[in-house]
Amino acid sequence: MDFKSSDTIPGPRTEDRLPHTAEAAVKIVIVGGFGVGKTTMVGSVSEIRPLTTEETMTQAGIGIDDNYGSASKTATTVAMDFGRISITDQLVLYLFGTPGQERFWFLWNGLFEGALGAVVLVDTRRLEVSFDVMGRLEERGVPFVVAVNSFPDAPRYPVAELRTALDLPEEIPILDCDVRRRASSRDVLMTLMRFLHSLAMKGALT
Repeated sequence: MDFKSSDTIPGPRTEDRLPHTAEAAVKIVIVGGFGVGKTTMVGSVSEIRPLTTEETMTQAGIGIDDNYGSASKTATTVAMDFGRISITDQLVLYLFGTPGQERFWFLWNGLFEGALGAVVLVDTRRLEVSFDVMGRLEERGVPFVVAVNSFPDAPRYPVAELRTALDLPEEIPILDCDVRRRASSRDVLMTLMRFLHSLAMKGALT
C-alpha cells in the first residue's frame, strides 16, 4: 500500500494518552490461577481501555485445564491483559495480567521481566493453586502482596489462618478485595506500592 504525504497515521485516543505530568512508570503483574479475577481486576481499575487476549474456551481444554469454581467461564486469557492507572500525577502503573491456565505459564517469564512488584489474586476455594504462583515470583525475586478475591460461595478465613495456610511471612500483606470494584482494586495496588516503598527503605529492593 502506498501512502501519500497527506496521509496520517492515527495516534492514541485522547483519553489513552499518558499524562504530561508523568515522571515515573512502574510495571506491575497481576498473577493467580485460572478464574481468580485477573482480567476483571485489570479492567475495573484501568484508566484506559484495557487490552485483553481472551479466547473462547473449547473442549480441547477438557481434562487439561482446572476450572473448578469457574465452570461458567466461557473465555480465558491466552497471552496477557494490559491496563494503566495513574497513582499520582507523577507515578503511573502499567498493569500486566498473566494467563491463569497452567499450559500458558511459559509466557510468565517474559511478563515478569522488569516487573517491580506483583499482586497474587487468591480464591479460597483453590488455595493450593497459589503455591506455584508465589513460588515463581520468589524464584524471580519479585515482591508481592496477596489479595483474596471475594466470591459468593467461597469460604472466608481470618488473615492469620490464611497466612499459615499459604506459608507466608508476617511482612507480606494479605487483604480482601472485590476485583469488580475499581476502588477495591485500587486499594490493592496502593497496598502493593506501600509495601514496595517499605522494602526500598529497608534496602531490600533493588
